Amino acid sequence: MTFTTDTEAQSHTTTASLAQRLKAETAGEHERMHRLMAKADVFASKERYSRFTLAQYYFQQDVEYLFQHPELAALIPDIEVRGRAQVALQDLHDLGIKPEGHELKSLDAVHPEGLGWIYVSEGSTLGAAFLFKEAQNSLGLSAGFGARNLAAYPEGRARVWKRFVQALDAADFNGSQQDAVIQGALNAFGHFGQMLEQLEQLR
Repeated sequence: MTFTTDTEAQSHTTTASLAQRLKAETAGEHERMHRLMAKADVFASKERYSRFTLAQYYFQQDVEYLFQHPELAALIPDIEVRGRAQVALQDLHDLGIKPEGHELKSLDAVHPEGLGWIYVSEGSTLGAAFLFKEAQNSLGLSAGFGARNLAAYPEGRARVWKRFVQALDAADFNGSQQDAVIQGALNAFGHFGQMLEQLEQLR
């Protein structure tokens, strides 16, 4: 067993890029999301998928609320092409669901913490490639009906994600600022995970 000294840990924090730290320090939450998704079995029926889409819609509302912050908008030059609340709402209409609304959970995610929430949202677009195929194969949904929120950006998932990662690292945050972004990402994962655990209660 090896131990890391405080000095070594601080050195890692200052030498690793923000994107690298986010990937490493949220890995446990990524795995937890996989387990929660498997347990939720969201493609077992259109009803279960509808609840999942409702969670997607509410989470995207949380994320898009942050787009209005000028500091965050300045960091992400193409922020206007991001966010999937509107397409998720269209999917809900296709599925016969009318959201009753929810209390925004990102209200206190000030700059730069809000960037962590956006990181979780943007990262989910990569994993959504698998989910999109499941929606097609299991439920007969498509990018034009019911599964818009899982479809790729017009430019493709990888290209848009790469631009976002470049924007993360170009921010050139110091260690404490990076810590705040990571905490924001952990908070976002925690919120979405809670919704996955309570899908039946979402309205």
